[in-house]
Amino acid sequence: MKIAVSSQNKTSVTGHLGRCQKFWIYDVEGTTIQDKQLLQITKDQSFHESSPKNPHPLDTVQVMISGGMGRGLARRLESKNIQPLITAETDLDAAVMAYLSGTLAVMTPEEHHQLEHGDDHEHHHGAHDHSPT
Repeated sequence: MKIAVSSQNKTSVTGHLGRCQKFWIYDVEGTTIQDKQLLQITKDQSFHESSPKNPHPLDTVQVMISGGMGRGLARRLESKNIQPLITAETDLDAAVMAYLSGTLAVMTPEEHHQLEHGDDHEHHHGAHDHSPT
């Protein structure tokens, strides 16, 4: 199994999956990490810039762990048979190990959004991908 973890700073789990260009790809067998490699994609390949209809460098993973993503991106991943997971865990290896042991604390895109912004619905996000998948 392959697990991707968004890590724009290359040292911890980061959010804003749609704009992220750096991912740690974990090769896992059973509950053991076999290998971990950094995948850097171009801005044009980021989920925010690329079309869901086109092949993507992350299409080969089965799980995507991130600190945050919107509902549209979660649906896009699900349509490619990739399990989208949002977590507050920031340690890369700990997040993967917790996932493998079934103990990773995850939240929905809506729960993450509320945690980030509270109940104030007058904030502005800028350009987010709200296109249907």
